[in-house]
Amino acid sequence: MIQIDNTLISTDLVTKEFVCDLQKCKGACCVIGNSGAPLENDEIIILKRIFPELKSFLRDEGVKAIEKQGVSVIDEENEQVTPLIDGKECAYTVFENGIARCGIEKAFNAGVVNFRKPISCFLYPVRIKKYKSFEAVNYDIWDICNTARISGQYAGVAVYKFTAPALIQKYGEKWYQQLEEAASEINEVNAKKNNPKIK
Repeated sequence: MIQIDNTLISTDLVTKEFVCDLQKCKGACCVIGNSGAPLENDEIIILKRIFPELKSFLRDEGVKAIEKQGVSVIDEENEQVTPLIDGKECAYTVFENGIARCGIEKAFNAGVVNFRKPISCFLYPVRIKKYKSFEAVNYDIWDICNTARISGQYAGVAVYKFTAPALIQKYGEKWYQQLEEAASEINEVNAKKNNPKIK
């Protein structure tokens, strides 16, 4: 584990590779699962405020689901998450050429809202678990992302590098710089282990 401030970070973020391959997975993480995307309290407030602007970027089914259930719901684990459409895809999901995408992000890219998407979605495959005195920052392994792991290995992109913009948004530049320094040390140690000739 890597400790930075009040976060404990799994070394998997450094030693594992990941690059989304939307052409193959089709955005399955927006569709498959028992509940919607985790939401933070401030994100719920933002979604309530910007929902009128989001409507034109969402499907009718999504708008109806949100109007009926609210911008967020409480799931089986008693956490606030995005609502689903008929227990399937996230209500904020839109489809383009068979690929599931985030309608919130479409509105953001169009300059209509200044909220990109829930941080839990932006961070994925990184998941954050909040405890009383610290936050655990872990790499979530989901079989629907097998092609992303293969793409990441091929490109040589570590999980923490793939999720850099989201990690910086969540924890700041200084925190990320410390993570980069820790990653360099871990990679150096691993290189020496794999090649005893390196001193």
